[in-house]
Amino acid sequence: MAGDTAHGASPSAPAGPEFGHPLLRILQEFTLEANRYVDAAGDRKDMHRTDMNALAVIMRHTARGNVVTPGLLRKELNLSSPATTALIDRLDSAGHVVRERHSTDRRQVQLKMTPKAFREGGAIFAPLAKHMGSALAGFSDAELDTVTRFMTAMIEATIAARTETG
Repeated sequence: MAGDTAHGASPSAPAGPEFGHPLLRILQEFTLEANRYVDAAGDRKDMHRTDMNALAVIMRHTARGNVVTPGLLRKELNLSSPATTALIDRLDSAGHVVRERHSTDRRQVQLKMTPKAFREGGAIFAPLAKHMGSALAGFSDAELDTVTRFMTAMIEATIAARTETG
């Protein structure tokens, strides 16, 4: 439930010195709950978190018009080449992706999601989208603009920290 947190703590409780601003603890709790959702949803479809993350990467890059290659997937998910091949093999066997030769560079393999992957992804995330949509309805456009700016800044800060630590 949205109000439930680890160890019965309230989202508005002080974060303590190790977290700084209380929003940082709330973001940590949101991340934990989102991860739990992905794990539970993946379990229902016999998909590991890495499989679901791979589909998210493919979907994001495809939406931007980028060619998705095994190398891009390896880099985005921080996997070894053998682990990437095993991942793609699993997704291919499950009917979630196909490998195709790039139209201009026939040596390059690109990955594309199948209609089955889009259908199953929609079914997996429909309950989350429904509940999040209901939660969003309680905020004004101005509040949502502020939260959007905030979340974008938090994503950028997280990427910077990850990049900085190697």
